[in-house]
Amino acid sequence: MKPFSFIHAADLHLGYSQYGLEARRQDFDDAFRELVDRAIELKPDFMIIAGDLFHQARPSNHTLENTIRSFKRLKDAGIPVLTVDGSHDSAPNTITSTILYPLDSAGLIIHLPRHHGACWSKTDCCYVYGIPTYHNRHKTQEALPKFMEENPPTPKAGVANIFVFHGALDLPSVKGPFEAEILPEELPGGFCYYAAGHVHERYLGKFKDGILVYSGCTETVGYDEAKYPKGFYHVKVNDKGQVEPELIELTSPRRFVIIEQDFSGMQSAKITELATQMVKDADSEGAVVIPVLKGTLPTEASRTEIDIGKIRSAGEKALLVHPIVLLKETAVSDEIVRSIFEGGFKDLKTKAFEYFVQIFAERYGKEEADKIARGALSLIEPLTRKQDDKVKQAIEELAK
Repeated sequence: MKPFSFIHAADLHLGYSQYGLEARRQDFDDAFRELVDRAIELKPDFMIIAGDLFHQARPSNHTLENTIRSFKRLKDAGIPVLTVDGSHDSAPNTITSTILYPLDSAGLIIHLPRHHGACWSKTDCCYVYGIPTYHNRHKTQEALPKFMEENPPTPKAGVANIFVFHGALDLPSVKGPFEAEILPEELPGGFCYYAAGHVHERYLGKFKDGILVYSGCTETVGYDEAKYPKGFYHVKVNDKGQVEPELIELTSPRRFVIIEQDFSGMQSAKITELATQMVKDADSEGAVVIPVLKGTLPTEASRTEIDIGKIRSAGEKALLVHPIVLLKETAVSDEIVRSIFEGGFKDLKTKAFEYFVQIFAERYGKEEADKIARGALSLIEPLTRKQDDKVKQAIEELAK
């Protein structure tokens, strides 16, 4: 068997204007341009893109033009590009289909599921087989057996056999934020390399007769992926069919700075102050800064009282500050609510006073909380009886 090499990439998400920013759309294009630059330097025999080339089934003309330009460079360099569709770049209906079809017709890519036998091969070194994506577990179970019956996978003796797919495989070691679409037993054996996409966290492990590889994404699609290195695999195959994947990291992806902080028990004003300072400390040229506000607020505090605008504006050098608010509000327990509303009016006053003292004491101290609670309590009866003059009088007393 003749030794050869190939590139395995996936999840490029071209055209994604993350956070509504044109700069982020350009970032995804830049990552692909760097991938193409590196591919031309490495001179592989072919490239595999295992789905989600685009972020949408119908990318913009601008994104499409840039992508065509990059594919033309690969074609001119003699590097065939083999693709399968992903969950983003294929529409979930047969009429709309995928933009990968016209790119295939133009000779810029070889879209494996569209070709006879869903395969491509070089007689002296490899056989590559690819399946479509079916978006969810139910459709995969229904459609994949039919597809493989019409296009039976036929691994060849004496060459390296490569299987390409896009989807989360139902294995404990494969971690993804979504439901697994494919069961291990639904994929055939006889392949030395399973080139996968969809799971953005890089993975490499033994599977059936070979290895399963998720190459990861080439740019940060979700803030929780910022910690993953962005890149692709350059896979070398020797004359015995043994594969050796080498991770090639990209340098162009934009820097994300994730700051997580637990603000449990703090008031909204204090959270705003601390989060604003956190952003100022983390501010860096051109970065995307993500302050993640976690924890449980005290009973009287609300998420809506946090000044998100002030936190955002604290980054002067960053491309963007994008706060993620995961704070939980403390709800009044069902038991207290039930005891208040099922009891008589006298019981209502007693329970309400106890509750008011409890929540105001956290902010103002016992003595002041007692005073505020009595004032708040004085509003209950005139409010329920629609006595506007008494309500106004009670509020004026509270304001003194």
